[in-house]
Amino acid sequence: MENLTNKTAYVTGGSKGIGYGIAEKLMAQGVNVIITSRSQQSANKAAGELEKVGHPGKVLAVEADVRDLESQQRAIDLAKQEFGTLDIVVANAGIGHFAPIQELTPKQWQETIDINLTGVFNTVKATIDGLAESKGYLITIASLAGTNFFAKGSAYNASKFGLVGFTQAVMLDVRQQGIKVTTIMPGSVATHFDGNTPDSSDAWKIQIEDLGQLVVDLLKMPARTLPSKVEVRPSQPA
Repeated sequence: MENLTNKTAYVTGGSKGIGYGIAEKLMAQGVNVIITSRSQQSANKAAGELEKVGHPGKVLAVEADVRDLESQQRAIDLAKQEFGTLDIVVANAGIGHFAPIQELTPKQWQETIDINLTGVFNTVKATIDGLAESKGYLITIASLAGTNFFAKGSAYNASKFGLVGFTQAVMLDVRQQGIKVTTIMPGSVATHFDGNTPDSSDAWKIQIEDLGQLVVDLLKMPARTLPSKVEVRPSQPA
């Protein structure tokens, strides 16, 4: 995709954090972006902020829950009605519950798996036909926690290890149909994740606009070349 102007992207969890950073960078390239959130109010607020920047791409805010396949399908129907095609999907929505296994609750486990893993399955199922039509690009946002396990991370590790494996298997399923698939595995990112409030002390971390630029760079790679799994780290961690 050397020229991204008027391409259409669907970004789950696009109202804040990494999803927001990706949406903004795509809009700067002239991509029309659909951002989803479980809250229509949050999605509308983010869309308003993105519009104020004045990028050439348009934005559509949609309330959708990645845990609900029908919700994802309705969102895609709205996207196609608005923009006609579906060229790029970024499965970004995620959550983190961190606790020793003795303290991790069944509800926390289920929510982590439902959003971080099953939610991506639902997003892919809702979008794969559209991507086949456009010979588009699917990107999932995993984590270095998908290859590095750590204490208090049993639910999060399980979801991200699973997501990395799922994405790579999907890549093998659809590559001959002309669909590119990549999973991005960031380390520490300056977001509100896990109760953090980004400030100057987060300057050493990966910034959301950095991941947005990475997505743009992936989309512009030559068609013959596929970086199927990309690990991203802060250059000089604190």
